Amino acid sequence: MGKKSKNASSVNQSDPHAAREASKYDSPIPSREFILEHLTSIGYPVKHGELATRLGLGEEPESHKALSNRLRAMIRDGQIMCNRRREYGLISKMDLVSGRIQGHRDGFGFLIPDDGSEDLFLSPGQMRSVFDGDRALVNVKSVDRRGRREGRLVEVIERGCEEFIGRFFVENGVSYVAPDNRRICQQIHIERPARSKVKPGQIVLVQIVSYPTFRAPAQGRIVRVVGDHMAAGMEIEIALQSHDIPSEWPLSVIDDAKAFSTTVPKSALKGRVDVRDLPLVTIDGEDARDFDDAVYCEKKKSGGWRLLVAIADVSHYVMPKSSLDQEAEKRGNSVYFPDFVVPMLPEVLSNGLCSLNPDVDRLCMICEMSISAKGKISRYKFYEGIMRSHARFTYTQVGAFLEAGEQYQETELAQSFPDLVSPIQTLYSLYKTLKVARSERGTLEIESTETRIVFGENRKIEKIVPTARNEAHCLIEECMLCANVSAARFLDKHELPGLYRVHEGPSDDKLENLHKFIGPLGLKLPKSKTLKPADLQSILEQAKDRPDRNMIQTVVLRSMKQAVYAPENLGHFGLSYPAYAHFTSPIRRYADLLVHRAIRYLIRSRVESTNVERVPGAARLAKAEFLPYTQENMVEMGGWISSTERRADLATRDVVDWLKCEYMMSRVGEVYEGVITTVTSFGLFVELKDIYVEGLVHVASLSSDYYHFDPVRHTLSGEHSGRVLQMGDSVEIKVARVDLDERKMEFLLTSDEGEGQDRPPRKKGPVRQRRSQPKSKGGPGYKAKGGPRAKSDSASDSSAGPKFKFKPKKKSGKGRKKKAAGAKQGESGAASANATQPSESKASKPSGRKKKPKKRVKAKSTPAAKPATKPATKKPVSKHR
Repeated sequence: MGKKSKNASSVNQSDPHAAREASKYDSPIPSREFILEHLTSIGYPVKHGELATRLGLGEEPESHKALSNRLRAMIRDGQIMCNRRREYGLISKMDLVSGRIQGHRDGFGFLIPDDGSEDLFLSPGQMRSVFDGDRALVNVKSVDRRGRREGRLVEVIERGCEEFIGRFFVENGVSYVAPDNRRICQQIHIERPARSKVKPGQIVLVQIVSYPTFRAPAQGRIVRVVGDHMAAGMEIEIALQSHDIPSEWPLSVIDDAKAFSTTVPKSALKGRVDVRDLPLVTIDGEDARDFDDAVYCEKKKSGGWRLLVAIADVSHYVMPKSSLDQEAEKRGNSVYFPDFVVPMLPEVLSNGLCSLNPDVDRLCMICEMSISAKGKISRYKFYEGIMRSHARFTYTQVGAFLEAGEQYQETELAQSFPDLVSPIQTLYSLYKTLKVARSERGTLEIESTETRIVFGENRKIEKIVPTARNEAHCLIEECMLCANVSAARFLDKHELPGLYRVHEGPSDDKLENLHKFIGPLGLKLPKSKTLKPADLQSILEQAKDRPDRNMIQTVVLRSMKQAVYAPENLGHFGLSYPAYAHFTSPIRRYADLLVHRAIRYLIRSRVESTNVERVPGAARLAKAEFLPYTQENMVEMGGWISSTERRADLATRDVVDWLKCEYMMSRVGEVYEGVITTVTSFGLFVELKDIYVEGLVHVASLSSDYYHFDPVRHTLSGEHSGRVLQMGDSVEIKVARVDLDERKMEFLLTSDEGEGQDRPPRKKGPVRQRRSQPKSKGGPGYKAKGGPRAKSDSASDSSAGPKFKFKPKKKSGKGRKKKAAGAKQGESGAASANATQPSESKASKPSGRKKKPKKRVKAKSTPAAKPATKPATKKPVSKHR
């Protein structure tokens, strides 16, 4: 322990959190709460020395150094601020707001406040000195009549990223990198020595040397050349770097992974229930390589079923605070790209020792449930086990067996595994009962089309095909739901630290908009004091035979919130469960691993419980070592894991968008049938039938008329023609343009062809060539022959601004074309190739300045402004959650 100051005792006596701080640090450090309390009572900003005196610190350098470190951390976290006079004060007293910067491709941005209050708009001028993802302090510059705030940047608290991936260019003797992140409009100027090593147009990783200011652009140096722009697999490299997804294993993790044997050690069998004789089987996709769940079911003599769900015991191998654990937490989850996977755990575990491969011994955590004849879980218990999978089945195999009915003996499964026919049939009978119980429970059932990209040579897309779900998918899904619900009940009953999968119902505003939308369509929500999933499902049932059913389903989905991880049990709205957690995929989700640790700790403890089975000889697990989590830790981890899940979704979407754009590059000018999937103020998003790609029909390309957008009914209506365009309408389009950089496509309605097409071509960089050479082998992750593994319980929820770019002065003259009438900043553009439906886009948020009279959007045959990004939305709730 470090030497304590003379005033340490007085500090300990006056600081209510002194004991907590003393257990964590050698030198006496005033707690954050104590510092905030003093700054509040002082009432004005103070220098370091005065604050130290008021806190009761002595003259020891160690104490003052510790206080300085704490104050810096509090500044970083947005709790206090240090002004230019080096005085510390409360942000709340300085009329400042701390938060994270969110950029927009059109140059402006927003501050997302830490306190959850309304976002602050930041003009392009304010965004010149910050990047998307930075943390900053902003004061409120103005507020419009509707209470919407505009901010002025005061100070950057913390930079979000030190390295960026982008494309290298040389223009007029100036070298720069254009970041791939479309939320960053600034260019990064490159130091001279690196220029000769890089060819213009290549993808590079650049490290920031000096960040941008209001007067100067960012300066950087090229760390490495990632590769040629059109190299096969480049889209994955770009996505990994752009979204800051870890893809290389630290040496400490590699060393730890090498220490594992390829087989289960005999010492690990002690204290476990031996179920190797039970015919447990895995049922997964054809291309799955990590098998983390196995199932077995038998009929009970008293009625009902006994269901066993065995899950890989990752918690036995990955101990808290180990290098493996730290890297798994950092990744949060595995990331599944088309034909490529970045795993959460090293392959020796994910594909080997933890994977429930057939005919080998594996450690597992078992959830054993008694399910009544009505599909209710009457009893459940957890225990550690040792198992041996009796077969590795695919959804296709089991689906064919179930569909064969009385002719099941002719199927491949029955002929190859006659001993497993009866257990599979018993599982199917249980599934049919669970399906009825699910319907009676009143869940929200969403029909959606998932697609799979089929590659040919050199990673060229051959086709995009829909993925079909069969009864085998649904069977496994119901088994996983039962185990997840039991795990949530276990956590709740024993008050263990863990993460629930929380899905809240729609907000009042969303619900009001839904009422306004369905009313004119003749649809009604059942009258009830509390909205239930069955109420929303009733809307879908009313619309199931209507031609506009897809539009109605989309609007219902937009009313939903996104599911997240949280330590508080708030229930799962979409699945209609009072408690729900993720337990069944610890190989690929860190949240599941945390739940396993909580359950396994209780099994090994002496706490009395009817929900565990213990075997003599199992060593106890010390809570401080195996479950060292406080409620505060869980809140932080819940937020972090929720963010890594969204990060993976965004990265995957970027890759799919890139691939779809590349697929459509050779199809410019071709005509297709499509369906309007989204209507916005700036145009229509259309999905092409049988191709499953999406593009934007800009409002400026529609026949000459004034078009009015109705955000409630999701329509664009022509003022003079009376023409109404809405979601669900079938249209014929021509592919007008594909922009691979922006990952977007532009379409034209063939009925309006010739209208609005005199727009000048957008200025672009070097002309792209279709890639012909495959990327060099190796790289992050491991190869998977097909699409990502979609396990049945998985949870699945800009450049018009200023740029620092040296250009020759434009010549004035009559040749300069005007901007399209009515084209607003951030309201035009080509569509994301795989964009989701919009909800409340920040792109349309006003600046807070006094508004001018609103103009009507007229679709004339005039040049259009640069296209905008389709507003992103939360992922829909589906039965995959």
